[in-house]
Formats: sequence, structure tokens, C-alpha cells
Amino acid sequence: MAVPGARGCSLAGLLPAQTSLEYALLDAVTQEEKDSLVYQYLQKVDGWEQDLSVPEFPEGLEWLNTEEPISLYKDLCGKVVILDFFTYCCINCIHLLPDLHALEHTYSAKDGLLIVGVHSAKFPNEKVLDNIKSAVLRYNITHPVVNDADASLWQELEVSCWPTLVILGPRGNMLFSLIGEGHKDKLFLYTSIALKYYKDRGQIRDNKIEVKLYKDSLPLSPLLFPGKVTVDHVSNRLVIADTGHHRILVIWKNGQIQYSIGGPNPGRKDGIFSESTFNSPQGVAMRNNIIYVADTENHLVRKIDLEAEMVSTVAGIGIQGTDKEGGAQGEEQPISSPWDVAFGTSGSDIQREDILWIAMAGTHQIWALLLDSGRLPKKNELKKGTCLRFAGSGNEENRNNAYPHKAGFAQPSGLSLAPDEPWSCLFVADSESSTVRTVSLKDGAVKHLVGGERDPMNLFAFGDVDGVGINAKLQHPLGVTWDKKRNLLYVADSYNHKIKVVDPKTKNCSTLAGTGDASNAITSSFTESTFNEPGGLCIGEDGQLLYVADTNNHQIKVMDLETKTISVLSIFRPDSAVVDGPFPVEKPKTLPKLPKSAPNIRLSPVAASPGQTLQFKLRLDLPSGTKLTEGVSSCWFLTAEGNEWLLQGQIPSGEIESISSQPVISLQIPGDCLSLEAVISVSVFLYYCSADSNACMMKGIVFSQPLQISSAHQACIAPVELKYGF
Repeated sequence: MAVPGARGCSLAGLLPAQTSLEYALLDAVTQEEKDSLVYQYLQKVDGWEQDLSVPEFPEGLEWLNTEEPISLYKDLCGKVVILDFFTYCCINCIHLLPDLHALEHTYSAKDGLLIVGVHSAKFPNEKVLDNIKSAVLRYNITHPVVNDADASLWQELEVSCWPTLVILGPRGNMLFSLIGEGHKDKLFLYTSIALKYYKDRGQIRDNKIEVKLYKDSLPLSPLLFPGKVTVDHVSNRLVIADTGHHRILVIWKNGQIQYSIGGPNPGRKDGIFSESTFNSPQGVAMRNNIIYVADTENHLVRKIDLEAEMVSTVAGIGIQGTDKEGGAQGEEQPISSPWDVAFGTSGSDIQREDILWIAMAGTHQIWALLLDSGRLPKKNELKKGTCLRFAGSGNEENRNNAYPHKAGFAQPSGLSLAPDEPWSCLFVADSESSTVRTVSLKDGAVKHLVGGERDPMNLFAFGDVDGVGINAKLQHPLGVTWDKKRNLLYVADSYNHKIKVVDPKTKNCSTLAGTGDASNAITSSFTESTFNEPGGLCIGEDGQLLYVADTNNHQIKVMDLETKTISVLSIFRPDSAVVDGPFPVEKPKTLPKLPKSAPNIRLSPVAASPGQTLQFKLRLDLPSGTKLTEGVSSCWFLTAEGNEWLLQGQIPSGEIESISSQPVISLQIPGDCLSLEAVISVSVFLYYCSADSNACMMKGIVFSQPLQISSAHQACIAPVELKYGF
């Protein structure tokens, strides 16, 4: 299809008509009225003499999640297309992704819908394809993404902020735009009516777009995008937020895993360790066998009790909050994308640690959760469990102020406490302003330390410059840690791929380690070693070792501050060999062919919700006088024809060693479900002989379990017994 002539292709051309529609929608009461108004709007826009047409994707751009570059006017003709203009550092863009996931689960390419991510970078580091690949993996983006590094389409359409959605009709004609986050209802309304309108006119094509997911080529690894790390000075253990695996690891200093809690799929469930789930956890803080977790994409703060082996929620309701004041009890207080946590104090007793400070990236603020009754600066006595804003207006700014509520942060992502005089402050890695700031523990005053510039509205003052105060430049720092032994602050300068050190007395900021290249060169020298978007770091108990979550290298690096050497911490399980780097990939087992006589037993449907675990208990009986064949492995396999996404991250097969002790097969429903109905099949192959071994045979059976998946939380699912007698 030829590209039609454009009638001025900027978003401004839509503004008058869409503004009138949105005013009319405010007065609509019923869903029918809203649907009718949008349908009438589309009749008007579709009847314009000339379309407001989007330019073709420029040639030569790099694409992800596709077999080959996509043409808007060839491949996407006959589709309703949503262009998502985003940049991967942006918290508002991250907040929008669940809405897009939900839309993709509701409407497929066969229904006529396709989403295309148009990555339009803010920071130079975000223009690099490998870094965008990492973000696509971290955030489980499964639709096509184009790297518009020069923002050519952004400029053509005169897009002005991240995120911006542009909804196109089947001719590449602009229909709607949605700016910012929080428009889920409008997004679904506009999309559903656009699909209906053009289907009524026979203009929707049901052809599939060939998708090749980058994540399918990712090797197995002990860690996946670890975001943060902390050390427990009492027990000699590390806690790692294994963000990409949606789990928390508690490990000994030699790398041996003591506890693995959550994962491999995202979820939101409290309870015993084997059932608990997280969703892209980031910050971790530990004391007295208690770990607090910033469960970022669940919008929760979780508590892990290592003695009771239980996980509970202490702040948040599991839905992104917009409240910028707080004050309710933690489990009743909505919060938004907590990114880091740190222990603190509400009074002069620095040993008490009765506050959990929270870097609330989603609302650009610093919050506090009272772990015991106490008071904050300029606040009355507060009850235990209260969760409230401490500093930050909620406006995304680089604004310092003596009054904490008038200060402005821009996606604070890292915290570290310096409780002793003369510091008595909370250090904050303020990622989107590319600064490190301080918050006074005495009066809450917010001050500048290094990076950025004086204009509080300029969030583009970034770079890679060693220097003093405002002359030093950082690029999207995500982590800080305080070295009380040396009175120095270490900074994970994430997008510069470096570790920097700041003297808060002189405000001097200099490079400690890293060349600035995003790679994984491991040498004994600080200056020659490289990192790839390090997201967090912590100082060891004696001040000798600095542990770095080297996020995009999927590693924890250990920096010896005395010998100036660096190494990789090998992560391993107590019952396995040391693993340094990716786990060895086993060849997939081939499914044996079932005998034609094998029965297929269809079970009653089971209702489940994302994140829940379904258990199948094998209860198979052999004929009298027989036994399992020795030396031949009887086994089971999971299959899900047409819904293979159900099996990602699962254990798909296993052996049956004894009829008297048959295995329990577990299946965790993924957090992102591509279909609300699916069938999981359990195929069983038994090799058995007569007692005297004169006659041996193989029998098979298939149990088909229909699943009805609902976002509504389901009660605990009783184990499904798979009974059969041969």
C-alpha cells in the first residue's frame, strides 16, 4: 500500500477533535454512551478529506522482537497500531507496561491489534541497542521495539514527553494520542471501539506478524539482572535482589545459597517461602533475621522472616498508588514503585533503627515506614506501622529546599544512611536528575551533593565528568552506599558503567572503577575492569569489600578496597558444583511417543490466578505382581499445545523412581498470561515387568487439565490427584 499524503502529521492536528471527545466523555454516564461517543468521533476523523498520517519507519533502524524490520504501510496495513514512545529509564513508561500487557492479552494480531515500542532515548546510554535489549528482557516486553536513536519519528510527530501513546487506524492514520501514564480506561475504550469501527467496514486484516522474542535466546544464569545487594554484618550473609528471576537470595559470603525465596515467575503472594512470590524486587535491607524488600512492580514493601520462613506485606496494597502524602497504616497505604529501602532512626539513638526509609521512585519522593512508634523531624508522634511521605513534593524536579515537602526529586532509586555526626543524613541517588542529594535526619532539609545543575527543572544535566559538586557529572545513578570507616560515599553511576567515590566534606567526585565501556572485562585492576549498568552496591562489615550488583552482566562483583582488586562472586547451591557465569544448558528431553492405546483422561476445569501454584499428585497403580523395570526411567512430561508460555521457567519433566513414592508435579501460573483459558497435559510413561521379569511392557496415559485463569485472586488450590490403575 502506498503511503498516503499527510495532512500535517504532528499530534497537534488531533488536539481539537480529541479534546471535544474527552469533554463529552466526562458527561457520559453509561458504557453505551461512551462507546457511542467514540464511535461517532471515529466516523468524523475517518471522514476527513486527508488522513493525519504517520511517516514510514525510517530505513536502517534496529529492531527487537521481530524477524526483520517492519513497514508501517506494508506489514501493518489493516491493523490498529499503538505506537508507544518510551525510554527505558522512565518510571512512568514502566508504569504503563502493565496496561499494554493487559491490552495484548485481550486483543491479538489476529484480532487486528499490534503494539510497537518506539524507543526514543533520553540518555546517550539508552541509544545503545544492547542496553535496550536488556531493558526489553527486564520488563518482559514481547511486542516489536524499534530503536529510534535519533528520535526522528518523535520529532516528526512533535511528541513532547515520555510516555506517549499514538493509536493508528489501518491506513496508518492517527486516531488518538494519550500522554503520560494512568489512562488505562481510555486506552481500552479507544482501542476496542477502533477495532469494532474498522471491522464493521471490513478494513481489519487478521494476518499474524512474525515475532522473534529476544528473551528466547538468553542463556540460563544463576542471576538475572540483579538490582540491589546488601550485607548483614552480624551473620556474614549477603542478600541479593535477583530482580529478573523475581526472587530474593540469601547467600553466604562464599556464594553458597542459603535461601531462595520467590521466582522464577512474577507474582504477588505472601506465606511460606515455597509459595511466596515477588515482581521485579529491587531494594533490600536486613537486620536480626528480618529482610525488608522493595517489591517494585507489585508496589509493595515486603517483610521476610528468616526464622519463621514467612513472607508478609508491610506497606502497599498491590496496586500503583497516586497518594503523595500518606499517613495510613502500611498495609492500607497505596504506594508507587518503591526502588530502595534503608534502616534509619527517628531520634538521637542511632542504634534503634525504628524507621524504614523508602525511595519511592513512582512519586519522586522519600517515604518512611515506622517500624516502631516514634517521630520524624517536624512531625508529631506517629504510631507503629504508619507509612507516609517524608521529603519531596511529588513533582519531578531537581529542587533542593530547607523544607522537605517543598523539595523535588526525580525518580530516587538508591538510599544509604550516614547516622553519625557531622553527617546525620540520608544519601539519595536521584536517577533522573543525575545527582546525589542529602536529606537531613534533623530537619529534613534537602541539599545537593554532586551532579546535575542549579536549574531545578533541567533534568538533562548529565555526563561523565570527575569534579567537585555541580561540576561533577553523572548519568542516571541508581545506587549509593556509605563507608563509615573512610567517611566516603560510593555511587553506582549506572549509565556511565562506573563506580564513583564522593567525599561529602569536599564534594569531590571521582571514578573508582570502570572504563565507561558497557562490557564485562574482568581484570584484577579497578581501572581496567568494566561494568554494565550497575544498579546497587553495599560495603562489607569491615570496610574492606565493596559488593556491586552489576545488573546487565548478571553478576555480583567484589571490589577489595585495600588491594584494589576485583573479582566475581560465584553463586552456587549447596548440593551442586560452583557456577561461575551461566548455568550449563541441558539438552531438552525428547517426549516419548505414546502408545495408540494410551487413555486420555480429561479432568474437571480448575480456576486459578496468575502467580498461583498448581500441584499434581501422581496416584498410579500397576497390575498385581508387577514392578517398575530396573535400569529404564519411567517418567512424566508437561505439555501445553498452543500455550507453551505456560511452561516458561517451569520444570517440564521428571523421573518416577518408585510406585510407593510417586512425585508431586508443580506448575506456577505465570504472572503474565497470554490466554485466559488453556489446557495443561501431564503425560506419564511407565516401564514395568512381571515379578519374575519374564515379560516387560511400556504403558502411557495423558491427563488433560483445563485451566480457567482470572485476575481475581483465587482461594488456595487443592492438589489435583492423577489416579489411574493399569
